[in-house]
Amino acid sequence: MRRPIAAALCALMLAGPAAAETLLVGNKGEDTLSVIALGSGEELGRLPTGKMPHEIAISPDGKQAAVVAYGSTTIDVFDVASRTKARTIDLSPNQRPHGLLWLSDGRLVATTEGSDSVAVVAPDGTLTSIATGQKGTHMIVVAPDNRTAYTANIAAGTVSVLDLKDAKKLRDLAVGGKPEGLALTRGGRELWVGDLDVPRVSIWDTATGEKIAEQPVDPVAIRVLASPDGKLVATSNIAAGTIGLFDAETRAPLRTITVSGEQAKGQVTLLFSADSKRLYAAETGHDKVAEIDVASGKVLRRIAAGKNGDGLAIAP
Repeated sequence: MRRPIAAALCALMLAGPAAAETLLVGNKGEDTLSVIALGSGEELGRLPTGKMPHEIAISPDGKQAAVVAYGSTTIDVFDVASRTKARTIDLSPNQRPHGLLWLSDGRLVATTEGSDSVAVVAPDGTLTSIATGQKGTHMIVVAPDNRTAYTANIAAGTVSVLDLKDAKKLRDLAVGGKPEGLALTRGGRELWVGDLDVPRVSIWDTATGEKIAEQPVDPVAIRVLASPDGKLVATSNIAAGTIGLFDAETRAPLRTITVSGEQAKGQVTLLFSADSKRLYAAETGHDKVAEIDVASGKVLRRIAAGKNGDGLAIAP
């Protein structure tokens, strides 16, 4: 009996953390959340959500997942282990939540595009609204201080800078084009902004609000994402089915990874693994999530999700 047990333990050790991790996918085409064992790719459950689930955020303790209803006014919170809905948070009068973050202090922060605002939900349930006054408030990033937030306002061509503590807007950056994807690098000192209009990513100094660099991308970058180790920036290039990789320190382009190579695959959301060695790309056009090895650029596998799976998160 010792040999099979030892072999099983060895297999688990070789499988690494991914064997126990859970991949969550918001299926905006069918109003469900796919719960998938990341190690095997097996779907463990498909849970009903609010209308058009999109961005997903994991709680600081890793036990819960929050999912916005982009077609409504709510956030659903699920217990990952039991695969059950714990509660639903109504953000009214804020409307159409999209970008979502669960901060380390327990606050949920969501862009609410339909009301040109950002909703902040405290751990005790207290709701605060911050008006951006800008059309198309879609994506959000928050600095390491958990206080300064940046929202991409697609229709306005701006990025709003918000003070989450004082619940007020500080200023708007006139970035131009149709900004959507956002990422912070260098400890929050630089902001990377994608553009749906122009094949570029622009880099802004967050202290001065000035643009300091611009790099071309495979058209166009619908998402921009910094790796957890702070070394890389990735762009999801929806029109080409590729991922652009940049050095976060030098801002130099490193290479372009072909995922599908097809616009029809509808590649949108990107997600790094916690160790920055894998990238996950939601291919909404054929209901798959591609897993990519960052070092080689190789697509390792495709994981089946629900209809138009887009929002991604990994729970430990």
